[in-house]
Amino acid sequence: MRTFANIAAVTLAIVTLAILAPASAQAQSEADRLREALRSATLQVRQLEDQRATLQAKQAETERERDRLKKETTALKAQVKELDQAYRQAVEEFNQRLGERDEMLERWKGAYSEAAGVARAKDAERAKFEREAAAFKASTKSCEAKNAELAKTGREILERYEAMNPLEAIAVHDPVFGLKRVEHQNTVQDYRDRLLDQKVTP
Repeated sequence: MRTFANIAAVTLAIVTLAILAPASAQAQSEADRLREALRSATLQVRQLEDQRATLQAKQAETERERDRLKKETTALKAQVKELDQAYRQAVEEFNQRLGERDEMLERWKGAYSEAAGVARAKDAERAKFEREAAAFKASTKSCEAKNAELAKTGREILERYEAMNPLEAIAVHDPVFGLKRVEHQNTVQDYRDRLLDQKVTP
């Protein structure tokens, strides 16, 4: 603004001198120089005005760019804040899910251990039943064999009793001579021993 004021003052002085100059040839020449100086000054003023307008336009553009960048910075700060909150929430949710997963794994481990214990107990019980079944099967076979032997011995006793005639019966029970008594007692003892041998021991 000070430059424009100086140029205006110079221009005014030149115009004043042109008016007050004598009407001689020398004065005419001086007036021509002054007019040329005025045109030059006017041109400089216009150039300065153009430069000022250009600078003002650039300043306005710079201010608009500054305002735009300020708005973008504010928006980016808000976006960064939102992203930070979202990140913190995601981390918190992840940690929560991780804790829930660990808790579930512990429950699964407990259930698996319990199931494994039950399975081991069932296996032991099954093995016990198998041993008992095998022992019972062997005992059953032994009982069947003893029963067969008892039946055989019983048949022999019946056959021997049925084959005994009255004279043999009298001889067995004769208290005087006892001809068959000892033989009969030995036979009875033999059958008794055979029956005792087939007795099932619990």
